[in-house]
Amino acid sequence: MKTNKDIKRSIAVIILAAGASRRMGQPKQLLPYKGQALLNYITKCAIASLGNSVIVILGANSEKIEPEIASLPIKIIKNNHWHEGISSSLRCGISYLQKQDFPPDGVVFLTCDQPFVSDELLEQLIDAYYSTNKPIIASKYGDTLGITCFCFSHYFFFPALMKLQGDRGAKKIINKYPDFSICNRFFLKATLILDTLENYQHFIKGLPDHKLSTS
Repeated sequence: MKTNKDIKRSIAVIILAAGASRRMGQPKQLLPYKGQALLNYITKCAIASLGNSVIVILGANSEKIEPEIASLPIKIIKNNHWHEGISSSLRCGISYLQKQDFPPDGVVFLTCDQPFVSDELLEQLIDAYYSTNKPIIASKYGDTLGITCFCFSHYFFFPALMKLQGDRGAKKIINKYPDFSICNRFFLKATLILDTLENYQHFIKGLPDHKLSTS
């Protein structure tokens, strides 16, 4: 007989980390954060959460980035079409899950540039997914549903996600099915992303201890 914990572990976490970070001017996946690379930190949060499997999608600069996370208990997938935009990474991760003998009930998607993500936040996101019985759980800020931290039901939305094209994420699907989704303002901080070096430096200065350097 499955326990509540067993059921919750039927969730996969996919981290989208294939972008070239053109606006940043350097791989944002490798930005120093809490004594390690930012992607390393986010991946460890995913591992510590209730997700039973963690998949990291790499693309641009993968030869520099992969060594940072290669020793972690995760599945690394190379997206050779990363230049087509974030939708190609979404499809890449879902395609992998569809080939598994037992696809998860749902999938949490993260981007690689969310410093406020934590294992506690991910656990609460998954808790909301199961307690509300809604197939989409998303962040909300203002009147906008966020796409940087959300959970999708495998049964409802995998086919729709596989049809996404270009540099467009799942926001289109979230907005198309408002009755199927629930937003939670608790996840607001997780919507912060680091796009530019100026943005990153400003973020560092705003932290109480400023201890982000790996040097």
